[in-house]
Amino acid sequence: MSKLAYLGPQGTFCEAALRLLEPDAERLPCANVGAALDAARDGEADGAVVPLENSVEGAITQTLDELAGGRPLHITGEWLLPVEFSLLVRPGTELAQIKRVLTHPAAHTQCRGFIEREMPGAVVIAASSTAAAAQEVASPGSPYDAAISPAIAGEYYGLDAIASNIGDRSDTVTRFIKVNRPGHLPAPTGADRTSLVAFLRDDHPGALLEMLSEFAVRGVNLTRIESRPTGDGIGRYFFHFDFEGHIADARVGEAVSGLHRLCDDLRFLGSYPRADRVVTQVKAGTADADFAEAAEWLAKIRAGLA
Repeated sequence: MSKLAYLGPQGTFCEAALRLLEPDAERLPCANVGAALDAARDGEADGAVVPLENSVEGAITQTLDELAGGRPLHITGEWLLPVEFSLLVRPGTELAQIKRVLTHPAAHTQCRGFIEREMPGAVVIAASSTAAAAQEVASPGSPYDAAISPAIAGEYYGLDAIASNIGDRSDTVTRFIKVNRPGHLPAPTGADRTSLVAFLRDDHPGALLEMLSEFAVRGVNLTRIESRPTGDGIGRYFFHFDFEGHIADARVGEAVSGLHRLCDDLRFLGSYPRADRVVTQVKAGTADADFAEAAEWLAKIRAGLA
């Protein structure tokens, strides 16, 4: 049985994703994303499950930064989990009594309409996670009246849901990833995604365009690009890329090799099956056979045989 660390405490969306997709795994709740990833790095767990991006909020920046720094980890799988928030209270609490609400900032943003409409006078305070918010509200003597959390957190901490599905959008989805220490990569499936982090060698006009061109000329479709500050001063950034295909594909390997020549550093984060199972569309002239034929042609030229 594998042991997987995750963003805790018990009752987070992260745990819900883990329970649905790795139901037999032993679960190790951690205080934050960094702690979950470190548990995987240190061997305390076999891997970790953490959130990477949300369809409303965008990227989870702590996850991006943790993957870009520290000891390397590889993404080996991803899952998409629909996100539904509930307003959780201690038994007997009514909506009109709620003055202080505890939740994660991302949940606050996604439920802003409900809060302004149903609790216009309530003060919202930030928590480290939605489950931590529920845990705190359930604590004896808690100064908070309610938590915005997943329904599963109410089950864990003995809270009642006085309102359900309170998000401003009913189709919100969070993408979770499973990471492991570097090792054997998942085999190509034809519906794969590859992730990496690129650090510019120097800042000059067209630097980003040069990186993007490595993908474009080989028919590699980007699915996400994020810039993050390096911390070395204003205007210094590194870039997270997600793109279609597997590192074993010739076009992907060529694009990554091209980036390696351009960048000061390149961190490979993994090639893994896509959660949505969307099959990669290979542009004419960019299949593995096309790269092999071109290499053979070039070899003949260099050998004076063509």
